Amino acid sequence: MTRQHTSCCTPAGTPVTLIAPAAPAAGAMRERSTRGQVRLSGGEFAMGDAFDEGYRADGETPVHAVRLSPFHIDETAVTNAQFATFVKATGHVTDAERYGSSAVFHLVVDADPSDVLGVAAGTPWWINVRGAHWRRPEGGRSDITGRQNHPVVHVSWNDASAYARWAGKRLPTEAEWEYAARGGLEGRRYAWGDDLTPDGHWRCNIWQGRFPHTNTVEDGHLTTAPVKSYRPNGFGLWNTAGNVWEWCSDWFSPTYYAHSAPQDPPGPDTGTARVLRRGSYLCHDSYCNRYRVAARSSNTPESSSANLGFRCANDTSGGPA
Repeated sequence: MTRQHTSCCTPAGTPVTLIAPAAPAAGAMRERSTRGQVRLSGGEFAMGDAFDEGYRADGETPVHAVRLSPFHIDETAVTNAQFATFVKATGHVTDAERYGSSAVFHLVVDADPSDVLGVAAGTPWWINVRGAHWRRPEGGRSDITGRQNHPVVHVSWNDASAYARWAGKRLPTEAEWEYAARGGLEGRRYAWGDDLTPDGHWRCNIWQGRFPHTNTVEDGHLTTAPVKSYRPNGFGLWNTAGNVWEWCSDWFSPTYYAHSAPQDPPGPDTGTARVLRRGSYLCHDSYCNRYRVAARSSNTPESSSANLGFRCANDTSGGPA
């Protein structure tokens, strides 16, 4: 039975503007690079939720045939170390830094009490924390020491797009993302099959216990895991379920699948939110069963939170690799 929509893992919008944000500079695209990427041959696959387990408002149906041209996609989500290199080279200031605050999960806030600004509307487990951003993911008292190989978080769609241009890459389309995440398994619930924990082993970083107050940490992680945790899928991609949400290039529409282009669909022409895929370490069957490979969500392009990251894609031609 199709689920009714409930609050997503990522809070909508940046809750409070503390300083006037400047528009991010587009920047010049660097020479095309496929470093750290795998080449996928493309082809036809069935896109969407074949189990009718999605939230109606997410628009995971109808299942429809999609044909994709060959493309490249990152093996992993972009890491803190990679994003730090980008910031050092460009001076990029993220939306979270410009706005002055970002959303942090309530159990891990590490900030001065004066920096705790309140909860996100409709999602009380998200705390709006002044000074939280990619370098200080839990707040002003935190840092990313020892987490260089964890996925960068508190990045907006704008930030992810800026990084991709600097790296000579682009964000994947939603269709490319799902094709890649499936790893060659047709019509399966997860990237590894239909069982969440085959042979009793966790294959992704999601919530265990009673959300949002008790996490038993059976999978080994309360928040982010290193980008090469668990096992890669059949295409050699790591962590295509859970850990952090990943931005796609597409505008979001819950009705798009009904009239999606059959060849290399780019998503709707316009919209107010961008597509998110993968789910995160906060997803749990009781409220956000979006770690399934067909699951989708969305948020506004300037939004950021402690479970929002991305990976990049590329065409198979277009200059030096």
